[in-house]
Amino acid sequence: MAVSITIWHNPRCSKSRQTLALLRERGIEPQIRLYLKEPPDEAEIRAVQKMLGLPAIGLARTKERIFRELGLSKDSPEGEIVRAMAEHPILIERPIVIAGARAALGRPPEAVLEIL
Repeated sequence: MAVSITIWHNPRCSKSRQTLALLRERGIEPQIRLYLKEPPDEAEIRAVQKMLGLPAIGLARTKERIFRELGLSKDSPEGEIVRAMAEHPILIERPIVIAGARAALGRPPEAVLEIL
């Protein structure tokens, strides 16, 4: 049985576009989740964070202006960072490819090949 593959995608991001192209070059047509329009909730973010084996800060785009405006830092509690990502999905690092119970961050895009 084939594993379902999803990409949390932002078409405006070059790494996200490169990762999607890489999947398609290998004959994989993933389910595309435009996560800025369909934001994941806190539980989904925590599940993906666990699959990635990263702390919340490792999944956050710390250079986004909203990160500073919310008063967040690398020392902020996990729950605050996850909540901020759920409320402001622009803070979620991208792209993320999810294949079954595994996930990979497409930075660089080739990193997602390890889970396919």
